[in-house]
Amino acid sequence: HGFKVNFCKFTNETRNAIEDASAQSGQRYISVIEGVCAGGGYELALATDYIILADDGSAAVSLPEVPLLAVLPGTGGLTRLTDKRRVRRDRADIFATLTEGVKGERALEWGLVDRICPSSDLQNVIDETIQKLAAELPCKADASGITLTPLQRTQEGDTLDYSTLSTVIDQSKATATITLRAPSGLPQEHPDLFTAEGAENWLLCCARELDDCLLHLRFNEPQIGVLMFASTGDIEHVTRYDRLIQDQPDHWLATEIQLYWKRVLKRLDLTSRSLVALIEPGSCFSGVLAEIVFACDRSYMMIDDDEESQQTASLIISANNFNAFPMSNGVSRLQTRFAADAKALDPIRSQLDTALDPQQCERLGLVTYVLDEIDWDDEIRVFLEERASFSPDAMTAMEANLRFAGPETMETKIFGRLSAWQNWIFQRPNAAGEQGALRRYGSGQQGNFDKART
Repeated sequence: HGFKVNFCKFTNETRNAIEDASAQSGQRYISVIEGVCAGGGYELALATDYIILADDGSAAVSLPEVPLLAVLPGTGGLTRLTDKRRVRRDRADIFATLTEGVKGERALEWGLVDRICPSSDLQNVIDETIQKLAAELPCKADASGITLTPLQRTQEGDTLDYSTLSTVIDQSKATATITLRAPSGLPQEHPDLFTAEGAENWLLCCARELDDCLLHLRFNEPQIGVLMFASTGDIEHVTRYDRLIQDQPDHWLATEIQLYWKRVLKRLDLTSRSLVALIEPGSCFSGVLAEIVFACDRSYMMIDDDEESQQTASLIISANNFNAFPMSNGVSRLQTRFAADAKALDPIRSQLDTALDPQQCERLGLVTYVLDEIDWDDEIRVFLEERASFSPDAMTAMEANLRFAGPETMETKIFGRLSAWQNWIFQRPNAAGEQGALRRYGSGQQGNFDKART
């Protein structure tokens, strides 16, 4: 069941990325259906911009999970029917309970597809649709792509190491400490730095590596309940790289890197582990990396009492933290954090690109706790022991409910409503019991259902 939940979450994130690319990257996706497009296949089609259905008497679209398996179309199907394609509720009810699905004129009338055509004319319609959608897109004739080279990840025991971060897993404490590393130098002066550096650009490389790390932990380390985020390196280097996104808003690759970070940070929001940020002297949480702090359930910042210390824990907020990386709810993590008091953002805006010390961060409400060095280890230890004493199921549910204050969107409905119900149903006897529909599927026997409604 755990693998299935992770798989469906990844599938949902992938479909959301398709829609994001369509909305933000000047891409268009077309689905062409010549046979029976059922279940996950139709859910994938729903994520595309345009659906063409062959009108040949046999091609159909279908979401048969309820009648066949006693579960839901859990990777976005029901939500996209109502929220994206705006299918009328009673028609959606009929469609979601029809094993055989819907064909031809009815599929078009109900809004389940965008166009139908005879099989003999299908290729002409495809070509016509491609030309029509392509004509609506901005011209990118002067843009050349880059090669995404394989990630350089090494694993030795419970340590994962990348070029921009490392992860140390402590099985005894059920924790993983992810330490992000600042770039070793400032961005080069180059008229087209993003394209010149390609996949080696620190912003892109860090996003890809953090993405890989999160997926590794999700799928391969289910017993690790707490992810602790630390950082190290020159905070000014991170600030300057973060500023590249602001300084080149019209550069296609700068835009794609920003959008990639947006998706990676959403993946972090949706990761069912307790998330903690540790901000110590020598940390480099600035701009895009500061976003990780605001994604965490709690954040701890250290006050260094050593007056002769050359380093002080600091946090730098940039303009990107206000608009570049919206959550699934459509607003920034800072807006979500201060949902009860939008005016609390004004003094933060007045401190953009300024290194904020622990007292300033506490006063502005940017961190959970500010701790003296002498109390640091004990407070973190007590937190971890407390977290370990709670039910992992309760933690997963509590954190998911607390992270997404503010507006509801199609994405939040998919993850917070559809997925939650689906995961509950998958463990109920009507689906997964010995006489449930999932167990009996393919046997010729229907599920033997407990008729009580819960």
